[in-house]
Amino acid sequence: MKYNIMRRLYNWVLHWAHTPYGTPALFLLALAESSTFPIPPDVLLIALAVSVPARSFRYAFVCSIGSVLGGIIGYLIGYLLWYGSDGSFSAFARFFFDYIPGFTVKVFELVQGKYNENAFLAVFTAGFTPIPYKVFTIAGGVCKINFYEFIFASVVGRSMRFFLVAGIIWKFGEPITKWIDKYFNKLALLFTILLIAGFVVIKMFLK
Repeated sequence: MKYNIMRRLYNWVLHWAHTPYGTPALFLLALAESSTFPIPPDVLLIALAVSVPARSFRYAFVCSIGSVLGGIIGYLIGYLLWYGSDGSFSAFARFFFDYIPGFTVKVFELVQGKYNENAFLAVFTAGFTPIPYKVFTIAGGVCKINFYEFIFASVVGRSMRFFLVAGIIWKFGEPITKWIDKYFNKLALLFTILLIAGFVVIKMFLK
């Protein structure tokens, strides 16, 4: 069931590459993924880059800008909306814990409690790796880490990730997309394992 849902979401994301709205969709997907949406924007980035290899790095730029802006939205969510007037989690926060993949109270509080020890490295690592970036964007706002440091770390981490993907597609092209489609179920399992591993890394890294 989980794979079927992921597959439908994957196909829905991928279909935008075959419409005139592929670039705006990439921007909006990257924006949403930084705080809520479970499918990484790399999926659409790969499809668009394969369709027009000469624009690979342009798509990476659009994806990076959308993701960083989405990270800022996540930061503002944490900064402004995470707690109620009595200091407890707001209804908005509880919605995230209940419905957004990658959020648990235990992990979030761990990130929140340790964030200020090395904010730049934490944000950069989450931006570049499978560690759930959305947890760090919101936790950054909750912890009120330096906003400019947050933006800088996000720009570096997200840009490195998406330009690396674009570079691989620019170099290897369509066979990469065919391979992803053929092995999607295994990749979905791998993505789940990486997501879990991401939380393990959070615990190890922030101890």
